[in-house]
Amino acid sequence: MRTLVWRLIAGTIIAMLMMPAYGLAEDTEQYFPKRPPMPVTGDPDERQIIIVEAEGDSAEAMARVQEEIPDAEIRRTFMTLYNGFSLEISQKDLDRLQSIKGIRRIDPVAVYETSMDESVPFIGGREIRRMLDERGDNLTGKGVKVGVIDTGIDYNHPDLRDSYRGGYDVVDEDEDPMETLQDEGAPTMHGTHVAGIIGANGRLKGVAPEAEIYGYRALGPTGMGTTEQVIAAIEKAVEDGVDVINLSLGNTVNGPDWPTSVALDKAVEEGVVAVTSNGNSGPNLWTVGSPGTSSRAISVGASTPPLKVPYLTFERNDGEEWGMIPMQRAKPWNMKRDEPIVYAGLGRKEDFENTDVKGKIALVERGIVTFTVKAKEAQKAGAAGLIVYNNRDGEFAGTLEEMLDIPVVSMAKEDGEQLRDIITKTDHPYIRTIYREEEDLIAPFSSRGPVTYSWEVKPDLVAPGVSIDSTVPKGYMDMNGTSMAAPHIAGAAALILQKYPDWTPDQVKAALMNTAKQVTDRDGNIQPPHVQGTGRVDLAKALTAETLVYPGAVSFGKWLRNERRIEKTVKVTVDNQSDERKRYTIDPPFDVPDGIQWKVPFSFYLNPGEKREVPIIMDILPAVFEGGMYHGIIEVKSRDETINVPYLFFVEEPDYPRVMAFMLEQTADENIYQYEVYLPGGAEEFGIVLYDPDTFEYLDYIEARTDVERGMLEEKLEITGLEPGIYKALIFASQDGKEDTIERDIFIGSGLTEHAP
Repeated sequence: MRTLVWRLIAGTIIAMLMMPAYGLAEDTEQYFPKRPPMPVTGDPDERQIIIVEAEGDSAEAMARVQEEIPDAEIRRTFMTLYNGFSLEISQKDLDRLQSIKGIRRIDPVAVYETSMDESVPFIGGREIRRMLDERGDNLTGKGVKVGVIDTGIDYNHPDLRDSYRGGYDVVDEDEDPMETLQDEGAPTMHGTHVAGIIGANGRLKGVAPEAEIYGYRALGPTGMGTTEQVIAAIEKAVEDGVDVINLSLGNTVNGPDWPTSVALDKAVEEGVVAVTSNGNSGPNLWTVGSPGTSSRAISVGASTPPLKVPYLTFERNDGEEWGMIPMQRAKPWNMKRDEPIVYAGLGRKEDFENTDVKGKIALVERGIVTFTVKAKEAQKAGAAGLIVYNNRDGEFAGTLEEMLDIPVVSMAKEDGEQLRDIITKTDHPYIRTIYREEEDLIAPFSSRGPVTYSWEVKPDLVAPGVSIDSTVPKGYMDMNGTSMAAPHIAGAAALILQKYPDWTPDQVKAALMNTAKQVTDRDGNIQPPHVQGTGRVDLAKALTAETLVYPGAVSFGKWLRNERRIEKTVKVTVDNQSDERKRYTIDPPFDVPDGIQWKVPFSFYLNPGEKREVPIIMDILPAVFEGGMYHGIIEVKSRDETINVPYLFFVEEPDYPRVMAFMLEQTADENIYQYEVYLPGGAEEFGIVLYDPDTFEYLDYIEARTDVERGMLEEKLEITGLEPGIYKALIFASQDGKEDTIERDIFIGSGLTEHAP
């Protein structure tokens, strides 16, 4: 059967238009009536590709599978990092497969997408060139092997020729990991951009310009790849003896046990520093996706390097300013003078027909039609620029489906509504653009944590990921995304390993997390750990750290309010890397709510090179807390150091999305469709409802289930009696008193597949 192509957006998306996604790919939100009561449906049958984790000897498990299910086809075996194999199997045999001795779990194959100029010196990448390793060489990454698991690398690029050392193409199964070329399908460039940030050594200088770069092409034309390809690439990189691997890719599955996350955990156990992007689905919480959910890997969010940021203001408005976020694939916002501005409703064709926008900036509300439709209609009507303000609280980042010759930006709901009110009450209003220098802000698109089920803090830290200049085939380009942030950390890890070749991945991760600079919002408030981790990387401090504390962030998990007073313990390792004996104290926060008591050692001493595992005990009475997420900072102190270790915990079931990562595709049978959806906490009720695309009138349930277990749900549906075309679908799941929905445009009819969100 065809590989299921579903938009699991977490790493920077690289598309045919050769521009990276800035966050939300397109706007498909609509308004739905309340769903009707649930009916009951049946399930059809078809072959699919799955990942199987074995318990014990995987060879024995494969032999049992082939004996009991002769029709099953073994595709790949994974023995280095993931104990299992990929399998093509009929849907009807899945229950039998699960019952075979030695089968621990099964997962459907997901599809992954590819989720400098001034950023390298900004994080200290040039000042550390004066530092020396133990051989007396400058710190440039010399002798450190870095594997780039991505779309391939243009190893002929003049800035990468000297750094490139080889690799493997998992897509074509050969030793030529070149980017997809024009005559091979939709061309790619994402991996070349990532490799340049790590190790460019020409006109541009990467973070570690003398690191040895190995390319592993796991994502093919258009930058898409599957779980088995990504795991195979991880295994090949580990087998080749790389010291660091970078994965600027991902999906929207927020679960710690997804196969790629498990494989990365195993890679770290093998001694490899694993770095991955946290995802581009921000700014909402719980948007981190696998493999960013890996516990042992370093998951990286995106912050801003020094930038000129546009703001709008009225001349007579008491200094009120409204921030804007440029949409990707639109013309840059470079307004130099006062411009007329008008309100144009929802930005539909009829709105622009009824509003004179020629030569003016058009302000429109998000919703009903996509960003691209709004922008095209604005351009057709002669607008000088387009502002789309949010229809829900907060700001958002967006991307157009194609490049347009008109500036398009987004704006927060509250700012847009205030601007709209002023425009509609003012005769012939004019707006002015001012530009402000800003840095170290969290990029709106950067995915937030925490991780579902394990409740761990993610990202681990942040790095520059906005307007990053790096190499692409036959040139250079600015790109945005956590895909650009992660290779800054991979390069930083290479420098640390050059200076400290005997350090473990946990020590490298600790050096980066323990020394990061805390990031604030525009009002000066410190961002919480599930937004910034421990902060923005500071290379110079990471390379001179004398004490390491790991893990660099901790979670005390979840309590229910009806539980009795209980204690929970986490353990951190304090590692004295200095050449002197040090006295340490553990200082938990004292400005905490009533109901918490801390139990920590009073103090302890460590000799040079000595480390100790230290328990930190939180004694809590859950009944005195409101339900929600709580976080703070634990300080590990010596005479001249203070290391911040963020923590969090939950009271009652957290407010994570009950449903995520939905796709629907037609099978070879025109009436049979296959869907996949991830339920991070399971679902007491799950269903898919169809509505008329124009009137939003309820049409039918096409799926309804109860008491579904957590994890990926993959099923078949028979859909008949509908005219071919686009329908509005509401996908819902409820668990523990909370219901969440996903809204999608889906295609029903011969030869059609899901509409890209």
